[in-house]
Amino acid sequence: MNAPSPNLLGSLLESAVSTHSSLLGRAVHALILRTHDTPLSSFLCNHLVNMYSKLDRLNSAELLLSLTNPRTVVTWTSLISGCVHNRRFTSAFLHFSNMRRESVLPNDFTFPCVFKASGSLHMPFTGKQLHALALKGGNILDVFVGCSAFDMYSKTGLRVEARNMFEEMPHRNLATWNAYISNAVQDGRCLDAVAAFKKFLCEGGEPNAITFCVFLNACADMVSLELGIQVHGFIVRSRYREDVSVSNGLIDFYGKCGDIVSSEMVFSTIGGGRRNVVSWCSMLAALVQNHEEERACTVFLKARKEVEPTDFMISSVLSACAELGGLELGRSVHALAVKACVEENIYVGSALVDLYGKCGSIEKAEQVFREMPEKNLVTWNAMIGGYAHLGDVDMALSLFEEMTLSSFGITPNYVTLVSVLSACSRAGAVERGLHIFESMRGRYGIEPGAEHYACIVDLLGRSGLVDRAYEFIKRMPILPTISVWGALLGSCKMHGKTKLGKIAAEKLFQLDPDDSGNHVVFSNMLASAGRWEEATIVRKEMRDVGIKKNVGYSWVAVKNRVHVFQAKDSSHENNSEIQAMLAKLRGEMKKAGYVPDTNLSLFDLEEEEKASEVWYHSEKIALAFGLIALPHGVPIRITKNLRICADCHSAIKFISKIVGREIIVRDNNRFHHFKNGWCSCKDYW
Repeated sequence: MNAPSPNLLGSLLESAVSTHSSLLGRAVHALILRTHDTPLSSFLCNHLVNMYSKLDRLNSAELLLSLTNPRTVVTWTSLISGCVHNRRFTSAFLHFSNMRRESVLPNDFTFPCVFKASGSLHMPFTGKQLHALALKGGNILDVFVGCSAFDMYSKTGLRVEARNMFEEMPHRNLATWNAYISNAVQDGRCLDAVAAFKKFLCEGGEPNAITFCVFLNACADMVSLELGIQVHGFIVRSRYREDVSVSNGLIDFYGKCGDIVSSEMVFSTIGGGRRNVVSWCSMLAALVQNHEEERACTVFLKARKEVEPTDFMISSVLSACAELGGLELGRSVHALAVKACVEENIYVGSALVDLYGKCGSIEKAEQVFREMPEKNLVTWNAMIGGYAHLGDVDMALSLFEEMTLSSFGITPNYVTLVSVLSACSRAGAVERGLHIFESMRGRYGIEPGAEHYACIVDLLGRSGLVDRAYEFIKRMPILPTISVWGALLGSCKMHGKTKLGKIAAEKLFQLDPDDSGNHVVFSNMLASAGRWEEATIVRKEMRDVGIKKNVGYSWVAVKNRVHVFQAKDSSHENNSEIQAMLAKLRGEMKKAGYVPDTNLSLFDLEEEEKASEVWYHSEKIALAFGLIALPHGVPIRITKNLRICADCHSAIKFISKIVGREIIVRDNNRFHHFKNGWCSCKDYW
């Protein structure tokens, strides 16, 4: 049998690399040993070193290198390139140093590898040494060497050196321009990226898919919809209008700019089986970012028929489930994550903690949190936020201290402090909340923002210190926002401070005149104080200017179906059973001492009519259905789009004791966990 030619064997080894087949590579190596005498030629040794190093079998590659004689720059570069390819940057530098000790000069292929290693390890001093070596040998004039040196300076934060390198390059190819634009975007210099793109076009450059995707990222970061639309028009006229990666970039761009219709339009044009997993992930993320959680879940179910779920896809749909309060669907996605072996991924784990925390299943959130092998700041924030939603200030502060003081040593951020202060507010922990707020600058280096100030106003107001809350607002170094005045208005309603409430309401009407919620709260506050004529005037003003009160809905999920109810709803298929359950509960509650809170009912109704009015609120109807449809022992989880009213809150406390059921209500402000006649909010709601 004739020995296969070195060229054929080299091609087979390259095929092993391209197919990531270690088995094929070793088989070819065995064939070489059988058919060729040792020592092997430099040509075959170089191919073998390249194959083993690229397939991350460095021990085999290093052994072959030691048996190769002479070791040329190609041999060394093959090994160094493989190390960099597999992100073994320290090993790449070690072999580069050994190469230099043997007086082998690096070539135009060696320098890009070690420049990349230097940038990835964030070693600017080493990068400068390499630059000097490339300059001394004349290699820096090569366009690829110059581009890699520029990229190294950009990634190590040396902007001046990066710009000088770019300006001094005698030739710039497409990769150089892409590197410049990409690094400008990553560095937050989007206007610089736009200017570079325009200059590139003026010099006659033809952008490729990478150029378009990077530039769309710049448009998205600037939220510049108009500029992105112009680029889209350019793409349509170019040969990249059918490119999937460019289409994916457009979906992402439109999603981040809030134009979900255009995102869906681009997504729909990717047909003929060309959609990949990135297409689905981009569409899913765009929907979640634009608060289209229901449609995001629908897209996820469609994606399951075409692609295997990824960690990004699963974390995105878990975020959608968390916002919807969709615990059952979230559990199904959790099972899918376990099946796909991504449940230990830090992003999936953080999304799971967030899901269970926002759905009131705090024990499950704790379990996922404790079992995660790795946690980042987002994970800690999600868990602290879960405790904050329940108003469990002790657990929130305990976890906060564990995060900052233990071996984890994680520095809190803006969001962390919002969650902690929110927990203090919901639990009425005034002194602890004020202490944390006052230590934000000195201890954590975080400048308080509008959300932090709103938490303090809410904290003081809930605790009955409404006048102190108003004084706090007047001393704020920033202009009070809607959330700040909204917190004060809510506190005034809670404690009957109509004079201050009117001041807060007037400020809110100026800042957000179209929000019906502020008008309703102000009107209800006046009604509670018996000032019915003024309350009626507020309602009339709403109608005159065309402001409609948001309709209240409550819903409960049973057997993968969501049942939605409005006040006085009689349209449900089980209406007769629901009405019977309500009548039964009403009788038992009356015996237990329940008295309806009719302060907010229409003033021209008789007392009996007022009691009937509040009895048919949507959350009570949803609860009655839950008692019928869900077996005993299963918690009843109700979600409401508005804040739960005082009467429903009181009624559900009575019902939880009478029926012996755990009832969890999630309104637009927080969770209420009812059990044995008590609520987790301790009436700080």
